[in-house]
Amino acid sequence: MLPWDLLTLDAALRSSWAADTCSPDDLEREPWRPDNPAWGHCDITALIVNDIFGGDLVLGEVHLRGEQHGFHYWNRLPSGVDIDLTREQFRAGQIVTPGHVVTRPPGPLRRWEEYLRLRDRVIDHLGHLPDPAV
Repeated sequence: MLPWDLLTLDAALRSSWAADTCSPDDLEREPWRPDNPAWGHCDITALIVNDIFGGDLVLGEVHLRGEQHGFHYWNRLPSGVDIDLTREQFRAGQIVTPGHVVTRPPGPLRRWEEYLRLRDRVIDHLGHLPDPAV
């Protein structure tokens, strides 16, 4: 197995995101499109990054024109650096509030099937990943 890094993981995730791994809540607002592949993938992407690198899950609210339009997850690595691999999905003027650390939900997750599907696709690109932190 070849070693890989966060950039390699990012590329594998980007090529693995699809409509069948997008959050149904986000699909109700806007369809998934290849020109915005991160759309609706923050939660399961943050969980995969957490599986691999550890650290904390961070949760903020998404607002548009003063109304809350959901939540957004990203990662805080053990070094204290925040990393958000799906931030670019917000292209319609949405604002993400400062986040707070949340406890990883115990598995199986609300979007367990999508999470496993995305993990399998990333594994196809990278090889073995650590077991899910359930």
